[in-house]
Formats: sequence, structure tokens, C-alpha cells
Amino acid sequence: MQNPFLMGELATSFMMPSDPAATVQIMMRWVHLLAAITWVGLLYFFNLVNAPFLKELDSNVKSRVFPGLMSRAMWWFRWSSVVTVFVGFGYWNMIVAADARNAGASGGRAIMSFLLIWTLAAVIEIGMLMSPAEAFKNGSVLGVAVAVIVIAASYLYIALNSHGWESNRLLSIGIGGGLGWFMMFNVWGIIWRIQKKMIRWMTDAQNGTPMPAEAAKLARVGMLVSRVNFVLSFPMLFFMATASHYPLLIQ
Repeated sequence: MQNPFLMGELATSFMMPSDPAATVQIMMRWVHLLAAITWVGLLYFFNLVNAPFLKELDSNVKSRVFPGLMSRAMWWFRWSSVVTVFVGFGYWNMIVAADARNAGASGGRAIMSFLLIWTLAAVIEIGMLMSPAEAFKNGSVLGVAVAVIVIAASYLYIALNSHGWESNRLLSIGIGGGLGWFMMFNVWGIIWRIQKKMIRWMTDAQNGTPMPAEAAKLARVGMLVSRVNFVLSFPMLFFMATASHYPLLIQ
């Protein structure tokens, strides 16, 4: 015979929340995490496995392997970045709205400053890389420039949203999510644009068409930006973790 007290405990343990908003939030977090695992996992694959492997292949083998591999991988890579960022942005908006409502304030500044600051940061970086200045194609110079940009963006975001009512979750995601926003611009604004050309050129190379002279330079830019995203993924994940588990930016 089953213990009725034990059955009652199990029923209580597995009781679903009655608040529809809680269900929406957990579904958004779940989708956000699934997409983020796909995006960051592919980013690590490209930098730690794929790039060194492709360097070991001769040109004939590479021209056969590259188009099929990268067409599939880049589809998942670029769209998982979009799902990660925009579902996460929607979830974060709920956090901002709750904080503002509890304080009797408006969350519009927190959201608009996020969009303006991190979009401007990405535009500055993309502008540097697309400019004729060769200095920004140097890994060390680019690394320092990007570090200055993202640190300045993070500081500015905190400075503009320090009114006392903003929670640690709001501010931590304002930085971690901002880095994700910045990285998504890198994916679509630079990496995918370059990879589309490389896929097309590699496909043509199978029919004997020589690679364009600009291919090596573009490939290097794509590699540098992929490395930038690889490095930025570490502080991004750190700040996303501190949102709920480490009150780093609590006021």
C-alpha cells in the first residue's frame, strides 16, 4: 500500500506554477540555453578543431571539404546566434520591467542604452576592420582595440544605469548580453559575409578556377574576428552566470 503522505509530498514537489508568466520565462530560458550551447559550441569547434585541421589539408582536398562543411556549420552558427540573442533579450526585458515596476521607475533607459551602446560598439569594430588601415588586421592591435571598446561600453552602460533600483541580474545581463549582441554583429557583419565568399570560391576551385588574390586577406580577417568572439565568450558567459549566482554588480 502506498504511503499517502509520500504521495502528497511528490504531488507538491512536481506541482506546476500557476502563473503563466513563469511558464513563458522558463521556456524562454530553455530555448535561450539550447541556442547558446549550439552557437558557442560551434564557435569553439571552429577555433579549437576546425581551423587547425583545415590548415593540414592540401588545396585540392580543402576545396572539396570546405564548402559542404562550412555551408552546414555556418547555417547553424549564424541562426543560433540570432535565437540566442533575441530570446535572451526578450527574457531580459522581463527582468528590466520587473525591477522598474518594483521601484516605480521606467526601464526604458536601461533597454535603449543597451541597444545604442552595444550596437555602436559593434559598428566601431566593424568599421575598423573594413577600413583600409592595415594596423587593425594585426591580431595584437585588434585585440587591444576590441578590449578598449568593450570595456568602455560596459563602463558606460553601468554609469548610465546606476539609479539604485537596477538589480544585479539587470546589470550583469546588460554587460554579458551586450557582449553577445556585439558578437552577433561580428557573426553577421563580418564572419558570414566572408565565409559566403570563401564557400563560393572554394566551390569554383573544384572546377579549376583559381582563388582570388583577396582570398587570403579576407580569410585572415574572418579568422581574427572569430578569435575575438572566442575570447569574448569567456567574459560573456561569466557575466551571464553572475546574473543569478554572484551579486557582482549589486548596488
